Amino acid sequence: MQKHYLLTPGPTPIPPEVALKEALPILHHRTNEFGTIYKDVVEGLKYVFQTKNEVYLLAASGTGSMEMAIANLLSPDDEIIVASCGNFGDRWIKIAQSYGVNVISTSVEWGKVVNPAEIEKALKENPNVKAVYTTFTETSTGVVNDIKKIGEVVAKTNAVLVVDAISGLAGQEFRTDDWKIDVVVSGSQKGFMLAPGLAFISFSEKAWKLTEASKLPKFYFDIKKYKKSYATNETPFTPPVTLIVALQESIRLIKERGIENMWNDYKLLAKAARSAMKALGLELFGEVPCEVVTSACVPTEIGGKIVKTLREKYGVSIAGGQGNLKGKIIRFAHMGYIGKADLLVGFACLEMTLAELGFNVEKGKAVAAAEAALLDS
Repeated sequence: MQKHYLLTPGPTPIPPEVALKEALPILHHRTNEFGTIYKDVVEGLKYVFQTKNEVYLLAASGTGSMEMAIANLLSPDDEIIVASCGNFGDRWIKIAQSYGVNVISTSVEWGKVVNPAEIEKALKENPNVKAVYTTFTETSTGVVNDIKKIGEVVAKTNAVLVVDAISGLAGQEFRTDDWKIDVVVSGSQKGFMLAPGLAFISFSEKAWKLTEASKLPKFYFDIKKYKKSYATNETPFTPPVTLIVALQESIRLIKERGIENMWNDYKLLAKAARSAMKALGLELFGEVPCEVVTSACVPTEIGGKIVKTLREKYGVSIAGGQGNLKGKIIRFAHMGYIGKADLLVGFACLEMTLAELGFNVEKGKAVAAAEAALLDS
């Protein structure tokens, strides 16, 4: 029997306390009992988002909340700026174009980070822009954008700032209100330590003004329906009840640890992962590495085999590169219910995998480097 270690940037491992909540008898979602749980959950989401704004949840992956952030703010032929630095930033472009929205790109090469000055320049040159869309932690490359600085830039204009925080929320410092972010989207299967299936979205007062003029088609993704139901501790459509019950437990664990302590925990894990990659002789990929996933360049002749061998032979799942980075990088996550011991197991098995594939590895060096970083805290 092989034990499995999930070190991918989503889904992430689920704590036993959270998983057990999904085994409880299901509740009817139009009852006071469920309403009490729902109210507790959405209040807890405000804590994780670091916002006073209402946070709505829907049955969808994170991409569903991304589509909601397009459909409810815009009208056909509106202009938006998309500042992408990877696969998930590019998703904003694809969704917007499918709705007939005009995209002005300030995107950068994968591995680089978004330049706030370029966004500022684009806003000055295009005063009719309704919104700026970007990504917090871009897990396809392993970088983090300076959302605080971007927020300062966008706040000086009539445009709203929309941020994909699907992978970074609860894993790296993120302050919705303090950083002047108008719309934040996220999902359940990463920092929230839950199974896929729930998406979250928050709207500022500035963003709500845009919803009044929005002419894009929407039904399930109509944010006004969610706001109306929110007032009665309900969702407008049938919610995934068991996931929401489990989310209550996940948020309890986050609050018990403290969100700032969690940010520090993942910062330490990121430091250890970077040290281990360097000890292996692998070059880190990404201009400004984030703290929820570490990416490193691998030889292309074995790049396509590392993830498969590691998973099938040792039961350790990490991620490879996407798009034009396929076979060129590996991505090692340290978010959600991933801890120090998981990291050490993962790098020990990565060492063996690389050695088997013919890469010159000094066995134990990566694990020792990770240990040293973890002890130096």
